[in-house]
Amino acid sequence: MNRRARTALAASLVLAFSAGPLAVPAFAGARPAAVAPDMASGPDVAALEKALEGLPDQVATSAVVRVGGLGSWQGSAGVRNLRNGAEALENGRFRAGSTTKVVTSALVLQLAAEGRVSLDCTVQQYLPGLLTPDFAPVTVRQLLNFTSGLQAGRTFGDTVEEEFPHRFETLTPEEVVASSVAKGPAHAPGAQQVYGNIHYLVLAMLVERVTGDSYPHQAQVRIFKPLGMRHTSFPSGPDPRLHGPHNRGYEEMEGRLVDVTEWNMSDRRGAGDMISTVADLERLLVGLFRGRVVPQPQLQEMFTIPGVPGARMGAGLERFVVNGREVWGKTGARPGYHTVLAATRDLSRTVVYSVTATDAKNNGLGLAQRFAFPAFNR
Repeated sequence: MNRRARTALAASLVLAFSAGPLAVPAFAGARPAAVAPDMASGPDVAALEKALEGLPDQVATSAVVRVGGLGSWQGSAGVRNLRNGAEALENGRFRAGSTTKVVTSALVLQLAAEGRVSLDCTVQQYLPGLLTPDFAPVTVRQLLNFTSGLQAGRTFGDTVEEEFPHRFETLTPEEVVASSVAKGPAHAPGAQQVYGNIHYLVLAMLVERVTGDSYPHQAQVRIFKPLGMRHTSFPSGPDPRLHGPHNRGYEEMEGRLVDVTEWNMSDRRGAGDMISTVADLERLLVGLFRGRVVPQPQLQEMFTIPGVPGARMGAGLERFVVNGREVWGKTGARPGYHTVLAATRDLSRTVVYSVTATDAKNNGLGLAQRFAFPAFNR
């Protein structure tokens, strides 16, 4: 498709969403695999190619998928910008959402390996005065595996539509944690697993208290630089912009697509504010699973699910079973952007994707089934 055709298509998308439900012609923008997979053990390439067909569509405006292990494959499709129809960037930066938690967990576990943090010591010891006397002792391990009992803190709304008018306002992690603490505990520490950002906001505070350094700098010197993650960073304070080349994110609101690329992520420090690329997240995934980031036995904490009903997560990683395979990974969702990083323990198969999804927070399973599950079909 030439530039003129892509531009016309992008314009039709904007008009379609402005008028009502989207009716989109096919966009033949998928790029072929960079490395031919081993057909006996590689991913389901036909399914991956089909997943990219027709982008942009009602579900996403672009997708970038990177598969590794025994048989590698790369593909991208869609548009970088609906206004001019420019082709999607394979190496563009994006908001990586809650995959940030993998980095935070790794930082804490590194500090544990160094003897600077004990997973059995409590928040009350490391951050005295943070929790009120209403809280029983909460251990670092319970923060890592989401069993701390802390409740969700203040937000600007429960939906993207509610949050959108406040997207340039600042809500600090300290304010979020204080509002959580004011609610009191939801349950006794270790009794239930309830996923949420609040646990990792506190862990980011712990990293800063123990190291005497900022969380972003610790992530840079301990993880990003050693792994060669040159395009991964965190926003500078309340800066709402995505710096460097990127695919713009859009959310459907009241029947039309709204550009949500610019957004202040101050309230997600250590829990969902990372900016990255699919190549960098693949470096993180491979380096982590190979023990280059967190040594054993601390790494095992990431793959250890607490013995409480319904638990599915270890320290920052979630266990999935996809087509009979055990897979460990993490999803991330911020307005306009959905991210997945996942792999088998032996790294025989890895997948990382970034999808600029029109309902990124609510359509996670559907997106993963379309863009990630085919990587584990063989």
